[in-house]
Amino acid sequence: MITLEILLLLAALIGACAFVFMHFLRPWSQIRRDLERLATGNFQLSAVRERPGAYIETTSHIKKISELLQKLDREAADEVLSLKGILSSMVEGILIANRAQRITLVNDALLGFFPTNLSPLGRTVLEFFRRHELQKAVEEALAGRAPQQLEITFEEASPAGTPLKKHFNIHVAFLSPENILQPQAVLMVFQDVTAIRSLEATRREFIGNVSHEFKTPLAIINGYVETLLDGAIDEPEMTDRSLRAIHRNVQRLTLLIEDLLSISQMESRAKLLEIAPINLRDLVNNVLENLEPNISERRAQIEIDWADDAVFAHADSRRMEQVYWNLLSNALRYGDVENLVIRISAWLENGQVVTSFADNGQGIPLEDQAHIFERFYRVRKDRARDAGGTGLGLSIVKNIILAHGGSISVQSTPGHGATFFIRMAQNPQSAINDK
Repeated sequence: MITLEILLLLAALIGACAFVFMHFLRPWSQIRRDLERLATGNFQLSAVRERPGAYIETTSHIKKISELLQKLDREAADEVLSLKGILSSMVEGILIANRAQRITLVNDALLGFFPTNLSPLGRTVLEFFRRHELQKAVEEALAGRAPQQLEITFEEASPAGTPLKKHFNIHVAFLSPENILQPQAVLMVFQDVTAIRSLEATRREFIGNVSHEFKTPLAIINGYVETLLDGAIDEPEMTDRSLRAIHRNVQRLTLLIEDLLSISQMESRAKLLEIAPINLRDLVNNVLENLEPNISERRAQIEIDWADDAVFAHADSRRMEQVYWNLLSNALRYGDVENLVIRISAWLENGQVVTSFADNGQGIPLEDQAHIFERFYRVRKDRARDAGGTGLGLSIVKNIILAHGGSISVQSTPGHGATFFIRMAQNPQSAINDK
C-alpha cells in the first residue's frame, strides 16, 4: 500500500524532472536546433521563448549572431547584385583568373566577344584563348609586375565561312587583398576596337585612293604644261593637242571634286534632302534628254515600261536626278556591245516604288559584284579610268538611296548584262524619321 510519504516523494521527483526539462532540456533542444539552422546557412531563427530557462544569456547571444548573420547576408547579396549589375552593363569584357591561371569570373560582354558552348570557368587562360602572349601577360601580373596593355587580333569564322578579324585592347593587372603583397588573382579588361581599326583602314584606303586619282590627271597636266614651256607653244598643232588634254584632265579633276563633295554631303543623310512630291518618270525623261548625244553616239535603244501608280513619289528631285544620271551614263559608258539596249522599268510593290535599269552589256564579274558600291572601286579598272569615270558614281547612288530610306541592289550574269534595282517608299519621310 502506497503511503503518503511515497506519494510526496513521487510528486517531488516529478516536479524536479519537470523543472529540469523546462529549464535545461527543452531550452537546450531549442538552442541545438537553432545552431543546426545557422550551420546550414539558414540565419532566420524561430521566435525566442520568453522563458529560455538557464540558457537565457546563451539564447541572447544566438539571437544576436542570427541578426548579425542576416545583416551580413543581405549586404553580401546586395554587393553581389551590384557587382553583377555593373559587370553585365559594361561594354568591356571582364575576366578574373586565380593564381593557377584558371578563370573564376567572366561577364556577359566577354562571352559575347568569344561565344562558345563550353563555359570558360575553371579553364586556364591559355586553354580558353590559345594565345601565348596572354598567358605570358598573366604570368607577369602574378609575379607582381606593372599593369600591361596589349593589342591582340583574334580570327573567327563568319557565318559565310570567311575569316573575321576582331581587334582588342587588353589591360592586364594583378589583384591582391589589403595588407597582402603577393598577387592573388589577375584582372583582364577587353576593349573591342574592331570598328576603330576598320575606320582607320578605311581612312587610309580613302586617302590613298584620292591621292592616286588626283595624281594621274595632275601628272598629265604638268607634262603638257612643261611641253608648252619647252617651246611647243609655237607649234599650233601641239598647242591645240596640249590644251585639249589639259582641259580634259581639269574637267576630270572637277568631276572628282564634285563627286567627293556629293558623298560628303550624303553622309549627313536626310538633313540635306529637300523632300517634295515629284514625278519620277519626268526626271528620267530629263536625264535621257541630256544624255541624247551619248545615246546617239552609242546607237543605244532605250525602252521604258513605267506603271502609272509608280510615277509619283516624295523625294529630293535633284538627288534622284543624280541617281538616274549615274546609272544611265554608266550603262552607256560600259555597255560594250554593238546593239546596246537599256530597259527602264518601274512598278509599285508593297508601298514601295521599285525601279530597275537593265542593259544587255557584258555584265559584272561575280567577284566584283559585292564591291561595286564601294568608293573608287572599278570593274576593269584601266578601261573605266580611260572612260573618264571617278569610281564614285555608284557609291553616290547608294548614299542617296539610303538617305531616302531605300535600298539598291544589282543582279548580273557575266556576258548577259546587269540590272540595278532601286526600292524606295513613295513617302520615304517616315522611313527617314525611323532611322
